[in-house]
Amino acid sequence: MRNFILGVVVTIVLLGFCGAAYLLLGYMETNADARPSHMEMRIAMNALDASMDKHAPRVSSPIPPTDENLISGMKVYTMNCALCHGGLDKKPSPLQNNFYPPAPQVILDPIDDPDWHVYYAVRTGVRYTAMPAWNKVLSDEDIWKVTEFLTHIEKLPAPVQEYWKNAFGTVPQAPTPAGTEDHHH
Repeated sequence: MRNFILGVVVTIVLLGFCGAAYLLLGYMETNADARPSHMEMRIAMNALDASMDKHAPRVSSPIPPTDENLISGMKVYTMNCALCHGGLDKKPSPLQNNFYPPAPQVILDPIDDPDWHVYYAVRTGVRYTAMPAWNKVLSDEDIWKVTEFLTHIEKLPAPVQEYWKNAFGTVPQAPTPAGTEDHHH
């Protein structure tokens, strides 16, 4: 049994040494337009989620998702986020694949994280990506407005969808006809 445990420890140390050598001898690509491996993406996303779960406070938005606030959040998004994360014209960003890892296209593939998670990512940024911390650029109110817009993008009220359509020529989904709203909770 002692030899078995020693073998496991030696194997773990050897794998760690080989991994460090792989990285430190320059075998891993570091260019921003390289496609990350499936394993690297899985590890990175799990690490990001674990860090968010550990560090992000579970706060509720002080900004109600009114039509006015959602439209304001849409404007903040257009001016500050669309270049990397895709425009409201529903076209992917031309920069999407020039980041490592690629920038999520949040209009084409809406975020399914809770608002506290999105708020924290926007406010503090995400290390080892090109996502900057916006807390020194945008007001806390504007960060919450863009958070509300992003977390409500699949269920925007008809007036907000109409504004989107008039301003950008597309909408995320067809507005719900008046009187047919689903009242189930």
